[in-house]
Amino acid sequence: MSSFSETFRRLITAHGQSRAAKSVEVFGWLILLEGTLVLLSPHFVARLLSLPPLVSQAANYFRLVGLLVCGVGMLYIASGRLNAAGFVFASLLDRPLVPLAMAILWYLGIVPGPLALIFSFQDFGSFLWTLKAWRAESSDRR
Repeated sequence: MSSFSETFRRLITAHGQSRAAKSVEVFGWLILLEGTLVLLSPHFVARLLSLPPLVSQAANYFRLVGLLVCGVGMLYIASGRLNAAGFVFASLLDRPLVPLAMAILWYLGIVPGPLALIFSFQDFGSFLWTLKAWRAESSDRR
């Protein structure tokens, strides 16, 4: 097991990072940025997504979602920088399910269409990038 300082050094340098892990890291930066925007400016993001105007309580709940998205972004960033192959693989199982989940949530009227589309394209696009990188690395090892 690595010491905290050794792991932190690997986090800073991303030494030995695979292409698939890099794609996971970049996806993490993207969702960290999105979460930060929601956290700091929920009304702006709501207008950008063509959501109805947010009342005070809704804005606070939206900020809470932004905070949770930031946490997920940090997980993706750290796992990508640390070249965590297990996390990269797990993300390949999770991200292709997002468009299906978004379609169901949109159909049930829980999530507005623009938001469902953005999440679907973003997650599935990043899934394809990670899958392509994973497959290229697998063929390089042969």
